[in-house]
Amino acid sequence: MRESGGRGQGPGRGAGGAGSQGGPGAARRTPAGPGRAGRQGGASRSDGGDRSASSENPPRAPRKRPDPDLDPFDLPFGRDDGAQNRPPQDSGGESRGRSRQGGADDSRGRSRGGDDEPRARGRGDDGPRSRARGDDEPRARGRGDDGPRARSREDAPDGPRRRPRGDGERTSQGPGDRPSRSAQSRDEGQRPRGRVPQGREDADRPRGRASQGRDDADRPKGRAPQGRDERAGADDGPLRRGRQEDGPTRRAAGVRPETVRGGRESATARRGADGPPPRGPRRPPTPPRPPRPPLVLRLGSPRRRINIGLIGMTFVLSIFAGRLIQMQGLDSKVYQEAAAGQRQHTQDIPAKRGSITDVNGHALAVTVEAREISIDPSKVPAAARANVAAILARHLGKNEQEIAAKLARTSTRYQLLARDVDPVVASRLLQDRVPALSAKETYRRLYPAGDLAGSLIGFVGDEGGGLGGMEQARNKLLAGRDGKQRVETGRDGQLIPMTARTRTAPEDGQDVRLTIDRDIQWAAQKSITDQVRKAGAASGTVIVMDVRNAHILAMANAPELDLNNWRKAPAAAYVNKAASDVFEPGSTNKVITAAAALEAGAVDPDTVFQVPDNIKCADRVLRDAHPHKPESMTFRQAMAQSSNVATIMAARKIGSERLYRMLKAFGFGAVPGGGVPSAEGGLLPDYRKWSGSQSCTVAYGQGVSVTALQMASVYQTIANGGVKIEPQIVAGTTDASDRFVPAPAGKQTKVVSETTAKEIATMLESAVSAEGTGELAAIPGYRVAGKTGTANRYDAELGRYEGYTASFVGFAPADKPRLVVLSVLQNPKNGHFGGQLAAPVFKDVMTFAIKSKKIPPTGSAAPPVRMRAGQ
Repeated sequence: MRESGGRGQGPGRGAGGAGSQGGPGAARRTPAGPGRAGRQGGASRSDGGDRSASSENPPRAPRKRPDPDLDPFDLPFGRDDGAQNRPPQDSGGESRGRSRQGGADDSRGRSRGGDDEPRARGRGDDGPRSRARGDDEPRARGRGDDGPRARSREDAPDGPRRRPRGDGERTSQGPGDRPSRSAQSRDEGQRPRGRVPQGREDADRPRGRASQGRDDADRPKGRAPQGRDERAGADDGPLRRGRQEDGPTRRAAGVRPETVRGGRESATARRGADGPPPRGPRRPPTPPRPPRPPLVLRLGSPRRRINIGLIGMTFVLSIFAGRLIQMQGLDSKVYQEAAAGQRQHTQDIPAKRGSITDVNGHALAVTVEAREISIDPSKVPAAARANVAAILARHLGKNEQEIAAKLARTSTRYQLLARDVDPVVASRLLQDRVPALSAKETYRRLYPAGDLAGSLIGFVGDEGGGLGGMEQARNKLLAGRDGKQRVETGRDGQLIPMTARTRTAPEDGQDVRLTIDRDIQWAAQKSITDQVRKAGAASGTVIVMDVRNAHILAMANAPELDLNNWRKAPAAAYVNKAASDVFEPGSTNKVITAAAALEAGAVDPDTVFQVPDNIKCADRVLRDAHPHKPESMTFRQAMAQSSNVATIMAARKIGSERLYRMLKAFGFGAVPGGGVPSAEGGLLPDYRKWSGSQSCTVAYGQGVSVTALQMASVYQTIANGGVKIEPQIVAGTTDASDRFVPAPAGKQTKVVSETTAKEIATMLESAVSAEGTGELAAIPGYRVAGKTGTANRYDAELGRYEGYTASFVGFAPADKPRLVVLSVLQNPKNGHFGGQLAAPVFKDVMTFAIKSKKIPPTGSAAPPVRMRAGQ
C-alpha cells in the first residue's frame, strides 16, 4: 500500500518535514539542496525507520493504476502492450526507494519503509532531500555517496554484466547533502541511455515520461513529490527525468534484492523477508534493441521570449530614435535647406533685348514677345499621340513625323517643340486642350530688313546671346540684365500660391544706333550683288564713309547673310568680309607712296620720269600694267595711268624705311578703331625684313595686305586734308529714359599735310578723267577723285596666287569731299581690271549716296594740270 505525503494527511518523508494541514509534510523535490518544509508541518519521518500503520496513521489504499489507453499523458512512444500481462502488484508491498548504505544512520534520508508502511517523499528540516525506494527497485538516477553501485547476479542474470562502480566514483557527502550533479552526471554518462537491460521485464515498459505522465494524471496539480509507488506499479521501473534509464539496480546496505527473474516480485520480498526469493529458470537473452533517441518535450520559456523580443524592439527603436535625433536635432538645418532647395526654384526673368537701328532710327533688329512651346510626352496617351502630333504640326508649321517622334519619347518629361512662336499662334494652340502642353513667355529677335547689312548686324542664338556682327560686339549693352524670381513650386512645377516670392526686376537692354543709312546700304548692297553675279566673282564689298567724321554709311557684302534664316546659311556667310577679309590692294596703294614722296619733297606732281615698261628689282624683273615704249611721264600722269614702274622710281627716292612709316601712319598693320565688329589689321611686314623685290612691290600695293575698311580709311584721310579719323560704326545709344546718347567722335591723327593731301586729290581727279584708268567712275556734274586697283590675289586655301582682286576707291566732290566709296571684287572671272569691274559699282553707289544725302555739285571745274612731259 502506498502512502504519500501529498495534500492529504499522511506521513511525510524526510527528517523534520512538516505535514500538510495537520499531516506529515511532503517535501517538494528540487534538483539539489535541502528539502523544503511542508505546509503546516506534522510529524517527520526519520531516515530508515519502520513505521507501521496505526490508528493514528491508518494505511491508505493503493491508488488505482490508470488505464494507459485512457491516460491523456500516455505518449505514443515507449509503451509495450506486454505490460498489460504483468502480474498484479501486492498492495502490501513495500514501496521502492533509494537508500544509502549504512541503513538508518544514513544522513541522506533515503530509507526503506517497512513491509506495510507506505513510502513517502519529503525533506527533513535539517537533512538532505531524500528519495525512498524499495529493495527490489532498480536504481534510477543518482547513487549513494558512500556506497558503490552494485549489481547482483540475481538482479539481472540474463543481462550484460556491468562493472560495479566503486566509492571512488562518487563523492562523499555529509548529512543533509544530496549527491552532486557531477556524480550523477558521471553515473548517467556511464550508463547506457535509452536502453533497457536485457532479461528484465522493464524492457517492455514505456520509455521516457510516459509512465510519469500516467501517474501525473492522478496526482493533484502542483509540484507534488513523486515516489516510485506513485507509478502504475513496481514493475514499471524507476521514473527518470526526461528519459528512462534502465541500468542495474543498486542494492542497499544489508538488504538483498528481492526481485524474481522475469520481473515478478515475490510477496516475501515485498514484505521485506531476509531470504532470497526462489529463482526461476534462466531464459535465453533477448537480442538488444536499437537505442531510440529520447523525445524531449520542452516548452519554451515565455519570459525568455518576451525578454528577447523586448531587447530586439529596444534595439530597433533605438536606431529609429537615433536617426530621428540626427535628422531633427543635429542635421535639421541641412535637411531644411535640402527641402527648401527642392521646393524653391529660381526663375530667370528675361530682359528685353535692345534694338539695332540705322542712323535715322529705322529698325534693323528688334525684339518682340514670343512663346516657347514644350510638352510632357509621358502625359500624352498613346492612343492620342497621332491626333496631338497633327494638331501641333498644323499650328507650329512643323513636320508631323518630327512632332510624333518627340511625343514618343515617354521616358522624358520635357520636349521642346518650337521656339519664337507668335503669341497669337500659341494662344490658339492652347485652346485646343492639348494635354501636358505649356507655353513659356520669351522674346524673339526679328530683322525687318532681312539680309540688309546682315553680316554687319549679326544674329542672336537660341540662348539669347549675340553670335556675330553687332549683336555679338555689343551684346552686353543690348542684352541688358535678366531679372530673378524665387518661387516655390510643387511636384509638377506648378507654383504654390500664398508663398513667399522674391523678385528682381529685369533691366532691359539699350538700343544701339548705327551710322548705317538704310537707303545707302540698300543701294550699295544691290549694286555689288549685281556686279558679283555679272563678273562671276567669288565675293564683293562696298563701303561708304562720311569724310568729315569717318561714319560708315554703308558696309555691304555680296553674298549677304539673311538674318531671318541664318541657321540655313553657310558659315562663310557669317563673316563681315568688308572688315575681316584681307587682300593685296594693288594700285590703290600708290597714293601712300605718292604721299610719302610728296611729303618728303623728293618729287612733286610735275616731276618727269623716264618710264620703261619694266624694271629690274633685285633678282626679279617687274613689268608695267601694260606694255609700252619708254616714255617721259610726269608724276601726275604716272598716277593717272597707274604706272608701276614710275611708282617704283618714286619710292626709290625716299627709301623703304620712309615708305614703311607712311604705311603705318595710314593704319596698315593695325586694327581700325571705332568698334567695327570682326575688323582685322591686315599684314605689314617690317621694312627690315623686306626682300629685294618686296621693297619695290610694296610701292604699288603688292606684298602687303589690308582690308576694305583700312583702304577706305586711307582715302578718307586724303579727302579730309590729311587728317585720319578712326572709322565709326556706332552713332550712339539710348539710355533707360530713351534719351539718345551720341557715341564719342573717332580719334583723329594728322598723317600728311593739307597741301600734300590736295596735291594727291588733284592727281586722283586726273585718274578719273579721259586720260586715266577710272573713266567709268566719273559722275556727270560732280568732280570725282579716285584710283583703280588690280592686284594678284593670294588664295589662302591653295597656298598660292590665284586670280585677281579688282578695286576702285574715290571721293566726291573732289574739291569739297563729302563721301568716300570703295568697291572690291574678289577673283572675278569676266575681266579682272579694277577700272573695268569696280569703277561702275563706285559710280552707282556714289551717285545714289550723293542724292540721298542731298549733296549738291560744287559747280567748279577741275583746274588745268600738266599731264604729259613737254606740255
